[in-house]
Amino acid sequence: MAPALPPTSSTVTLNINGEKHTLTVDHRTTLLDALRERLDLTGTKKGCDQGQCGACTVLLDGRRAVSCLQLAVAAEGREITTIEGVAEGDRLHPVQQAFLDLDGYQCGYCTPGQICSAVAVLEEHAAGWPSAVTGDVRPEAGPPPLTAEEIRERMSGNLCRCGAYVSIVEAVARAAADGEKHTEAAA
Repeated sequence: MAPALPPTSSTVTLNINGEKHTLTVDHRTTLLDALRERLDLTGTKKGCDQGQCGACTVLLDGRRAVSCLQLAVAAEGREITTIEGVAEGDRLHPVQQAFLDLDGYQCGYCTPGQICSAVAVLEEHAAGWPSAVTGDVRPEAGPPPLTAEEIRERMSGNLCRCGAYVSIVEAVARAAADGEKHTEAAA
């Protein structure tokens, strides 16, 4: 008698945008496919399906991740934020508002991934994480200035077929400046 085959699917509970969703998925199902096809969260886009374009970027525990390379079963127990969960109620996130104000989109296909990445970029920068173009990487130097070069490097994993990069960089810079003003006002 042949040994029993291991199961090929599992029931997982995914915490997405503050809500728990329980579903049974094939072990090979990506987080992207679970979001779009099973949970109807279609803001996250399928671009290359190879982790190279960034259209499917979401936040996992506050860090950016390309959801096409993340298995849904491996995301259980993690805090998942999609573009649908970035805003605070009816109030747009400062990154979303800046993209809107400065035309940081053209066709809009890459925009959800760009925005999720930009949200994480601002958090990474505020935490003092250096990038490949950061001049002084010593922790005591503090966060590097968020120059256009820094923003371009930090956003380089997100491609825009329309070439709206100038407006995207401006939108990220505006959101960073607005965040600093908000922090100073609260202090």
